[in-house]
Amino acid sequence: MVTEKDFVFTTTTHAVEKGNFQCSAPSNIALVKYWGKKDKQIPANPSISFTLNHCKTITKLSFTKKNSSITIGSTKEKFSFELLFEGKPKEDFKPKIQKFFERIEAYCPYLTDYHFIIATENTFPHSSGIASSASGMAALAMNIMSLEKALNPAMTEDFFFQKASFLARLGSGSACRSVKGNVVVWGKHAEIKASSDLFGVEFPSELHDNFKNYQDTILLVDKGEKQVSSTVGHDLMHHHPFAEQRFAQAHRNLSAIKNVLENGDLAEFIKIVESEALTLHAMMMTSLPYFILMKPNTLEIINKIWNYRNETNIPVCFTLDAGANVHILYPENVRDIVLQFIKDELVGYCQNGNYICDAVGNGGQLIIDN
Repeated sequence: MVTEKDFVFTTTTHAVEKGNFQCSAPSNIALVKYWGKKDKQIPANPSISFTLNHCKTITKLSFTKKNSSITIGSTKEKFSFELLFEGKPKEDFKPKIQKFFERIEAYCPYLTDYHFIIATENTFPHSSGIASSASGMAALAMNIMSLEKALNPAMTEDFFFQKASFLARLGSGSACRSVKGNVVVWGKHAEIKASSDLFGVEFPSELHDNFKNYQDTILLVDKGEKQVSSTVGHDLMHHHPFAEQRFAQAHRNLSAIKNVLENGDLAEFIKIVESEALTLHAMMMTSLPYFILMKPNTLEIINKIWNYRNETNIPVCFTLDAGANVHILYPENVRDIVLQFIKDELVGYCQNGNYICDAVGNGGQLIIDN
């Protein structure tokens, strides 16, 4: 069994003075949700997600070996880095990167040897209401692992992705599901081979043809900042009256959706995915303090989807993240007709008529290795 100790870097076989890498990593949408976590970003229950294809973060990591006699910047700091977002300095992002480096230093001690320039951008608008923490932390983790592989070229590909997922989790829990694979499981589950609380693993079974290139159209109902951060929401599960029942339900639903993804049962898929979305928000509404992240237009869209599915028998369904936006999921073979439904019936409920068309992708990519 893989433990945290297995990810502690101990061997430098090659000297690396400077260079740069560029990696991309996508966002993901959970089908069975995780809500609630323990210390060190450990999930209270397992989850499974579709990796997206187009909604991604592209991050370039440039690095130069520090000279111990030279101070980089105005103060001598343990971690030395600059952060650029879409080509401009982004000071309000820096505390999160600082905290991430502090969390992973024990596993990547070489981070203190370099000055970094982190240049990042999203393929989707930053204010679009799509959470970029998963894609952003996954892309950064893959860049860091590219540096580690340069320091120790004997590293295997499997270890590279496993540790990248492990590191990404320490930046943002769900980021571990954005590193590799089209369907990813995070969290220990009895029926998922090699599943772990420490990192995400690719779905171990053959995915049924019904779910290949599955579509996700994201309706941007509210592009504003969330009223309650995900971190606060997760913490409220510690004393939640329904927490244990919810964690048990997630295990059952993961077992059920595993079978569905293997056998292609779209009706059962819809039932599980929509129930999970509503349960996630039910946990928010029944915590203390309680909060509601759905908006009136979120409910209007859900009702429109239900009516449309009842009238046409087209297997379209919704899921939600911890926010107001609606992810509409459907097979590729009904793409044209569902997109017409979205344009005719749902766009009016989106902020400024905005929506994003995406589909299931395969995870992160190394773009530049220099």
